[in-house]
Amino acid sequence: MRAATLAWTGIATTLGLVALLGLRVPHEWLDWQPSLALAEPWRAWSAAWVHYSALHLAANAAGLVLVAALGWAARAPARVALAWFAAWPLTHFGLLLQPALLHYGGLSGVLHAGVAAVAVHLLWTGSHAQRWLGVAILGGLLLKVLGEAPWGAPLRHGSGWDIAVAPFAHASGLVAGGLCSALAEALHGLRVARSAVERPG
Repeated sequence: MRAATLAWTGIATTLGLVALLGLRVPHEWLDWQPSLALAEPWRAWSAAWVHYSALHLAANAAGLVLVAALGWAARAPARVALAWFAAWPLTHFGLLLQPALLHYGGLSGVLHAGVAAVAVHLLWTGSHAQRWLGVAILGGLLLKVLGEAPWGAPLRHGSGWDIAVAPFAHASGLVAGGLCSALAEALHGLRVARSAVERPG
């Protein structure tokens, strides 16, 4: 296993494990609640542990496998994995912009952050073909999120689901993952440029 993908795989594995552990803890102890954001900021992490039904967990587990595979295929370096890790709590803090969402739990927002982080990485540092792939991934993700109308009702009840979906969480994840990845790539570029200047000629 390449060291470059170890961090990405580690975060994906951690997300999966905490989601399973979260099944054994009452939801109200862990889920995101805007009224408790300042008093209990750790909920920005633990919200990802919460799943309100077996179908909810199964859907997010399938999504997690796909996001893990995307990072693996893109050979996401440690800086992109760290960007995804940073986007985990930021995705949930972003829900403060949707105060009508009184409770939230699940991996979907963080999974959107992971996809956005990989897409930005491909756009920033990839080959010509990889950059087009990054455009396609980011464009598809953006269309999906906009199609969910995250500026509308805080919850949407979809056909065939036994839980409600929170579109704003997906939008928050996209923004958090994209911005964290862009910052990671910019800092990496600065380090590379500084090393080139300092290297003896």
